[in-house]
Amino acid sequence: MKRMLVLCFAALLTACGGGGGSSAPEPVADDSCSITGQKQFVLDTMRDVYLWNNLLPADVNIDSFATPGDLLAFLTTFQPVDRFSFLRSASDEQAFLEGQFEGFGFSSRFVAANDLRLSRVFVDSPAWDGGLRRGQQILLINGRTIADIEANEGLGAVFGLSPLDFTMREPDGNEFTVSVSQGIVDIDPVPQFRIIDAGGGRQVGYVELYTFISSANAQLDEAFNAFRLAGVNEVVLDLRFNGGGLVSTAELLGDLLGGFNNDGLIFSETLFNADRTPVVCANAENCIERFSRRGASVDLSRLAIIASRGTASASELVPNSLEPYVMGDVGVIGTNTFGKPVGQEGFSFCDQVLRPATFQTVNADGFGDYFDGLPVDCAAVDDLNVPVGADEDPNVIAALEYLASGGCPVTAIPADPTKPGAQPFVPPRPDLRGAPKREYLDAW
Repeated sequence: MKRMLVLCFAALLTACGGGGGSSAPEPVADDSCSITGQKQFVLDTMRDVYLWNNLLPADVNIDSFATPGDLLAFLTTFQPVDRFSFLRSASDEQAFLEGQFEGFGFSSRFVAANDLRLSRVFVDSPAWDGGLRRGQQILLINGRTIADIEANEGLGAVFGLSPLDFTMREPDGNEFTVSVSQGIVDIDPVPQFRIIDAGGGRQVGYVELYTFISSANAQLDEAFNAFRLAGVNEVVLDLRFNGGGLVSTAELLGDLLGGFNNDGLIFSETLFNADRTPVVCANAENCIERFSRRGASVDLSRLAIIASRGTASASELVPNSLEPYVMGDVGVIGTNTFGKPVGQEGFSFCDQVLRPATFQTVNADGFGDYFDGLPVDCAAVDDLNVPVGADEDPNVIAALEYLASGGCPVTAIPADPTKPGAQPFVPPRPDLRGAPKREYLDAW
C-alpha cells in the first residue's frame, strides 16, 4: 500500500506541518530550549494537532507546571480515554525503530499473588545469556521477595536498576541465582513462522509477529511467500506480545493477508481533528488507505488472531481493517485486546519527542471505537510451560479449532486464572513510529 500522508516518520526529527491557520510549530531551536520554551512547544503542538484539541481549555498557565511532561499529563486529563500521549527521549525512540532497546531482555507477568513468571526472553539478550527462560519464576531480586518489593517501591522502580541479582525457580523446581546487567537488546520482530498440516488437505500458516518495525517487512514477505507456495488460505497470526509500532508495517501485513482478494478496496480511513481535516484530507484519498495485492499475498479465507491485553495499536488496526472482508470473520483467540484505535505522530524538540494522539483509524464499515479492546471469540490461556506457537500451545489449539469450525474447543480452555488486578497495566507501544517504554519489555 502507498502511504496516504506524510507523518514526519523519517528520523523523527521535525514536527509535522498542518496548513492554513493551524500549522504545527517549528521544532524548538537549540538556543530556545528553556523549560518555558519546551512547555510552550507542548501546548502549541497540542492545540494544533491533538485529536481532541477541542476539549483543551482556552486558558492554560504553563508556569503552573514544573516540566513539559507535567503539562502534557494535565492536558490529557480532558480526554479520559487518552492513555497514549507521551514524551520520550529521541535517542530511545530511534533505537527502537532500529530494532533495539536497552534493558534486561525479558517480559514477565503475575500468574498468582507474588508469583511472577517470565513470559518471554529475547534470544541473545542479557537475560538470555544469564539463563533466564520463559516459564521460570522470579523468587528474589537482590535477595528481596516480590511481595516486599511490591509493598514498597514497586517492580517498576527495581527493574530500572542495574545490575540485579535474580533468584529463579525453573518449572522442574531447580533454583539458581544469576547477576544480570542491562544492555542493548536486539529485537527479532518475527520470531517464527511455520505451516501446519491441519488435515483434510488444509494447510494453515502460523506466524508470530512481536512488533511492527521496518525490519519485520522482509521477514513477513518471506513467511507469506512460503504460505502462498504451500497453498495456505487460513492463517493464525500470533500477536499476543505485540503492542504495535509502525502503521506502514501494519499496512504491509494487511496487503499480505487481504490484498489478494481486496485489491483497491478500503483498508482503513484516518480521522483527524476538525482543524486539520480540511487541510490533510482536502483530497479524500489522502486519508484513505487501500489494499494492494503483492507477490506474497495469500488467498485468505479465514484468519485467527492470538491476542492478549498487551495486544494494541497496529495489532488491532490489522484485524479491525480485515473484519469487513474475511469470510467467516476474524477470530480473536486468547483474551480481549488492549483498546487503542488511535495513533500518534512525532514532534521533536530539544532532544525529546512529543507523541500526542493525533488521529483515529476506522475500517471500511466506519468502525473504530474499540477503546475497550476487540472482544475475544475463544478464551485461551498463555501457558508459560509451553513454548509459544507449539502444537500443544492452548492458543494454537483454540485458533485451529476456530478456523476449522468457527467455534471453540469442546474442552474449554480457561482464561488466565490471575486474580483481578494481579496483572499490572501494560502500556501500549505508540502506534505509528514509537518505541515501547522499557518497563513494558522488562518489568510488566
